[in-house]
Amino acid sequence: MEIHRNGERRRGPEEWFTGVVHLTPIATPADDSRLAIFDVVFEAGARTAWHWHPHGQVLHVTEGWGRVGRRNAPAEEIRPGDSVRIAPGEWHWHGAGPTTSMRHLAVQEAAENGTTAEWGEHVTDTDYQGRATLLRSRLTAAKRTESVEVRRIRLSPNEVPGAHVHNCPVVGSIEQGSVTFQREGEPSAVLGPGDVFYEPEAVTISRFDAGPDGLTFLAYFLLDGGQSPEIELVAKH
Repeated sequence: MEIHRNGERRRGPEEWFTGVVHLTPIATPADDSRLAIFDVVFEAGARTAWHWHPHGQVLHVTEGWGRVGRRNAPAEEIRPGDSVRIAPGEWHWHGAGPTTSMRHLAVQEAAENGTTAEWGEHVTDTDYQGRATLLRSRLTAAKRTESVEVRRIRLSPNEVPGAHVHNCPVVGSIEQGSVTFQREGEPSAVLGPGDVFYEPEAVTISRFDAGPDGLTFLAYFLLDGGQSPEIELVAKH
């Protein structure tokens, strides 16, 4: 048995990464094992270059919010608790979100020649930003929209506004922090930076609970005529 305390943290090389990335080796290939494990921290906007692994890779997100991408597909969001299984030889990249850091464990096995990855070109801003459908939802009723009002709203850490309804449809986009979101009669979901949500008109929002880091989001109110956005708290029975 060997105990290694506080592994050496080092900066990720520029030829493999865009932005600031720190790697701490947890396990390295040795004579009796090909296993390699790294604790990797990406600062906001940082990501790997395109690469693949001879025996595949498993990522497990421990902190923050990030993105992972593969060839010919839009990037996908990853968050704490998510695990990503990457197939052998699959070109991919992974990193932090545009405004949030991300930390994950990276587990892979070395090939017979000792290599754990083959590296390609850097991920362009276009590939990193990507285009993906974040929300598609049927409106509860046909409605004429004559104007849109956009508000930036902030909630304090762990703030719980309570169940509520709006007098118009609302579409929101999380900028910072996280929120537990739930429409009445539906499962709850934890949303973070880059996630979007939809609050139909006159439908009860059972939960909109800010996380421990608070919440900042944009709310788009779809208004009819001289309508103004209104919110009504719903008493619990």
